[in-house]
Amino acid sequence: MSNFKISFVDQLPKVIEEKMEKGLEEYSVNHGIDVNYQPFAFVLFDKQDEVIGVLDAFSSYSSIHIRDIWIDKAHRGNGYGRKLITELENHFKEKGLNNINLITCAYQAPDFYRKCGYKVEFVRENIKNPKLTMTFFIKYFDEVI
Repeated sequence: MSNFKISFVDQLPKVIEEKMEKGLEEYSVNHGIDVNYQPFAFVLFDKQDEVIGVLDAFSSYSSIHIRDIWIDKAHRGNGYGRKLITELENHFKEKGLNNINLITCAYQAPDFYRKCGYKVEFVRENIKNPKLTMTFFIKYFDEVI
């Protein structure tokens, strides 16, 4: 009955990751879809050229996905997070993409993203730890000023 095996790995070996990515891309292309996967970041430096903030993201298909935004503790509350978001929106608003997506936990910054004009798509409640309840946000590029 069993001509295969399944193995758990802590980290996907590069050769297997490349095989999977190639297969997924071929499947998408066969359906007329451009994967367009590209990781990128916006890095915020202070006057001494020290990193004080990062917006880490990637493009995929016709969307931008924000993975993380981090502002150094000493510099929070000065509008730097909003500046990084605005830089991302302005950089990509004329590139023909559809939307920007992100996920944040309840203990992180859901109110910040609302203030930046992102709309809640849905909330996934974590009944074991409410601080880990996830809010899924979206902003369409036709809403970017």
